[in-house]
Amino acid sequence: MTIQVNGESRGIGDGHTVAALLRELDIRADRVAVELNLEILDRKDFETRGLCEGDRVEILSFIGGGAE
Repeated sequence: MTIQVNGESRGIGDGHTVAALLRELDIRADRVAVELNLEILDRKDFETRGLCEGDRVEILSFIGGGAE
């Protein structure tokens, strides 16, 4: 099936979860926020939240910084 990940088409197998997608992309789940079809997901749901044909996934990384 095909989904959109950060605006790019990506083919994945049926039955993929958000957690499986992050592992496939070599992304640590504790370092990102994930939006699925305009819904921000709770990290605890990554393992059980399945992906479907046409889903739109945005993966947002946290960047550290601070004031002088």
